[in-house]
Amino acid sequence: MRDFHSSSGTHANVIAFAFLLMAFLTGIGSAFQLPVLSLFLSQEVQASPMAVGFFYSFNAVVGIIIGQLLGNYSDRLPDRRKLILICCFMAAAGYFIFAFSRNYYILITFAVVLFGLGSASNPQIFAFAREYADSSRKEAVMFSTIMRTQISLAWIVGPPLAFSLVVGMGFEVLFSIGALTFIGSGLLALLLLPKLPRQTSVHSTTTKTQAPQQNRRSTLYLFLATMLIFCCNSIYLINMPLYVIKELQLEEKLAGILMGTAAGLEIPIMLIAGYLTRYVSKKSLLLFAIGCGLVFYLGLLRIENPWGLIALQLFNAVLIGITATIGMLYFQDLMPQQMGAATTLFTNAAKSSWVIAGPIAGAIASIWNYQSVFYFCLLFIVLAFCCMWRVKTC
Repeated sequence: MRDFHSSSGTHANVIAFAFLLMAFLTGIGSAFQLPVLSLFLSQEVQASPMAVGFFYSFNAVVGIIIGQLLGNYSDRLPDRRKLILICCFMAAAGYFIFAFSRNYYILITFAVVLFGLGSASNPQIFAFAREYADSSRKEAVMFSTIMRTQISLAWIVGPPLAFSLVVGMGFEVLFSIGALTFIGSGLLALLLLPKLPRQTSVHSTTTKTQAPQQNRRSTLYLFLATMLIFCCNSIYLINMPLYVIKELQLEEKLAGILMGTAAGLEIPIMLIAGYLTRYVSKKSLLLFAIGCGLVFYLGLLRIENPWGLIALQLFNAVLIGITATIGMLYFQDLMPQQMGAATTLFTNAAKSSWVIAGPIAGAIASIWNYQSVFYFCLLFIVLAFCCMWRVKTC
């Protein structure tokens, strides 16, 4: 592997391409599981709505604990590449268990722990990308934004393809392909990414930066706002396929189309948001996104026809597109000397949402119906706006 500082322009392009492809592959890995997970647990494993909700919550708790430990540990490692490789291989192992096991208890123990280890791969890739961008004097905001669009691109292809594979070939084929995407991402990290010397990375620059402990209050409010936003999205992802199929009596493929539409719209929104950070504060962008989220969840309570649901995805795309891109960068700005921990904290804000979303989605669906959970989403969106208002402007 050539030294980072002696990399030619061509080699630098290969590195950038590797980052983008890794983001896409890990995105496909997630897009092949999350959209169909509630359907898989309900139909294949024969789990009750409460058991489905508990599965999501337990999966999130394990991912948060493992992710935070690995995130803090990674900031002391001389080389993130090996950690990314190991995490990707753990995710692949978890996928293979999903492919060939229908035992609820095996899935919620062995597979969930492996996925918890594997889920750390994504924040590590983005933390490494931020260090690479800073060390090579690239525009960090746009580089991270373009990387994040690869995940959205994966979610354009992933959900519709996932539902098609389930209908045509079954869950075994779907989850096996998902495992291969993580294996490919891990190998790319090992073979194509450079080793960044710690003495030249952002962790040891002489630039005067504000100490992270001075931003604890803002970081806490940002964490709460991000968690609440993603909690709404988690509830939506859990309930939407079952809501569309069982309650609205619409075609299964519509669930994939809705997710793919939102992901497709997220890409230009992310790029525009990344560009606007030069002129508009991250806080203002996130407050605007939350406003669009309010419109989206109000719409879900009123609109039941396919084209109306598709049109609503524009507001969903603004909410998630801006939060997923600007939110991560906001954490990094508030914790400038801890890129791994900051990126993992953002990821754990998203994972924490599943802890809350799982029981709510399961309990409300059991007691009332699938649409009722969207009232809780409205409440969470309002609380998210209040928390974001208290965050320091960056």
